[in-house]
Amino acid sequence: MSFQKFLKGKIALIALILFVVISTQILLLTSKMEFWIRLYIGMIPIIGIGIALSIEYYHKKHFYCHIQQQLQELDNKYLLSEVMEKPDFIEGELLKDILQETGKSMLENVNTYKHLQEDYKEYIELWIHEIKTPIAASKMIIENNKSEVTRSIEEELSKIENYTEQALFYARSNSVEKDYIITKSNLKEIVNNAVLKNKNSLLSNKVSIEIRNIEETVYTDSKWTVFMISQILQNSIQYAKEEKGKLEIYAVPKNEKIVLYIKDNGIGIPKGEITRVFEKGFTGNNGRITGKKSTGLGLYLCKKLCDKLGLNIELDSEKDVGTEVRIVFPKNSYTNFN
Repeated sequence: MSFQKFLKGKIALIALILFVVISTQILLLTSKMEFWIRLYIGMIPIIGIGIALSIEYYHKKHFYCHIQQQLQELDNKYLLSEVMEKPDFIEGELLKDILQETGKSMLENVNTYKHLQEDYKEYIELWIHEIKTPIAASKMIIENNKSEVTRSIEEELSKIENYTEQALFYARSNSVEKDYIITKSNLKEIVNNAVLKNKNSLLSNKVSIEIRNIEETVYTDSKWTVFMISQILQNSIQYAKEEKGKLEIYAVPKNEKIVLYIKDNGIGIPKGEITRVFEKGFTGNNGRITGKKSTGLGLYLCKKLCDKLGLNIELDSEKDVGTEVRIVFPKNSYTNFN
């Protein structure tokens, strides 16, 4: 708030004072009053209004500068009206009232959209749970009618099941803290469950898998972790080489952490795309290969869930050589890598 801009707002008042002073001086010219007395009479209102404007400027400047400082320090800017001091001038009081009213209106609108989002989320979750029933029933029918055709149908059903799981976990990912329990978990059991979920895809794509040294105990939520490992496995299967596709899964203890390695010998990721693989919807060149359709959500969800669960996820890859994904678990419940 500059003094020049402040004076621009007071231009009408200044013009009025000058008009009164000049008019008074013209009237006093007809009297026999001495020059010094007329000058004194003319200077009194000018000096008075100058002092009054200076006091008002510095008073308001201090107030608004303090508000700006509070605004910068606040994480939630909309709370400004709650923390600002009560002003002792009319414009400040009006400003505080306006900010409080707009903040109240904003919170009401946010709550309205929040309820709409919650309703939609509940519907999605309900729909996903309902769709799982016909998927499971279809798999049972296939199990009793084995053939080349039904095996192909089962593989497609597995893809549908994966996409519905992605949708469910995506819907819950923003409120995962309400839906997870960090417990002492058996890493071998988690990995085996993830592999079992992808058994059909591994077999149909002729991808061999080697699991070793995973008899470790980690602190995590087993359900979410099975989902994350499953997403990584599906990526490895999807981008496996046409012949001799291979997966390696093993764990290495390091200080206060357990690092789970998931390595494949697939087509790999171009060097320039590695830093973007955890971005939402990013598919890269591999995602545009014919027959390799990708949503770009798998690794995004893995990164998001790791951040929520206090884990780390890292990825290295080399084109035409393979990809290595590392999930870093804490050895105890007090360690957090984020």
